[in-house]
Amino acid sequence: MNAIKETNFSFPGQTAFYRGKVRDVYSFADKIVMVASDRISAFDVVLPEPIPYKGQVLNQIASIFLKATSDIVPNWVKSVPDPSVTIGIKCTTFPVEMVIRGYLAGHAWREYKAGKRTLCGVALPEGLKENDPLPSPIITPTTKASEGHDEDISREEILKQGLVSEEDYIVLEKYTRALFQRGTEIAKTRDLILVDTKYEFGHTDGKIYLIDEVHTPDSSRYFYAKGYEERQKKGEVQKQLSKEFVRQWLIENGFQGKEGQKIPQMTPEIVNNISERYIELFEKVTGENFKKPSSTEDIQERIKKNILNAINANN
Repeated sequence: MNAIKETNFSFPGQTAFYRGKVRDVYSFADKIVMVASDRISAFDVVLPEPIPYKGQVLNQIASIFLKATSDIVPNWVKSVPDPSVTIGIKCTTFPVEMVIRGYLAGHAWREYKAGKRTLCGVALPEGLKENDPLPSPIITPTTKASEGHDEDISREEILKQGLVSEEDYIVLEKYTRALFQRGTEIAKTRDLILVDTKYEFGHTDGKIYLIDEVHTPDSSRYFYAKGYEERQKKGEVQKQLSKEFVRQWLIENGFQGKEGQKIPQMTPEIVNNISERYIELFEKVTGENFKKPSSTEDIQERIKKNILNAINANN
């Protein structure tokens, strides 16, 4: 289905190339070109099969939300020359991801269920059920690992290790809470609940920027607002839009990224189902119809051409 597993371009003026878990990043003297591939990761492991349209979904949702939050914090985007490409300011990335949670779900619930009542230095009350709202949103940062697993870390430990200065960390916390509030308000207009999300920040020339993607299914979890209260009262599973369904499928098939575990077979049916769920989230979150590329279009050639045109236009 013409999914983008990886790109291997070479552009005039290119200074470096980096392949992340799901993105291919081309560096230039004053900017970076980020291609959102269709690779998918879970439990910090890249799964063997790409998911058609996933990169386009993430890139376009991120573009919409970066515009919608640009009054809160400056962001890295210079242009979006292709549905799967963003060109932006080259920043030095802060080595922590700012995770913020309004509800007890996903990783936080798994930790709570295991008996932990403190997460990243933040105390949690007794008596909570899975997917309950927290008394107020909590920030639970993680380290940003280039390889392997990201690890939970407290504010105190971040400052103690000198990962971020206290002055900068105060700003990151302020931005994180303001962005989550805006995301919550936007989600409400779409009859959704923004459950939790993560933000990444970078800096250059003494200025802090919001970088990477924002409020996408890979970085966020949404519940459908309709029926939420009723499902909670009955102890039923919440209807959600996020990548959690991929994690659950892996868990049910004996994989959580641990040593010795084997990734279950990703059949065409599974791949197609994941693709359809990503498109569903795009349309629900943005309120726009998703436009698939033509089945005869060479997506790699389109991406290369659009990047070249954007580079040449800025030279």
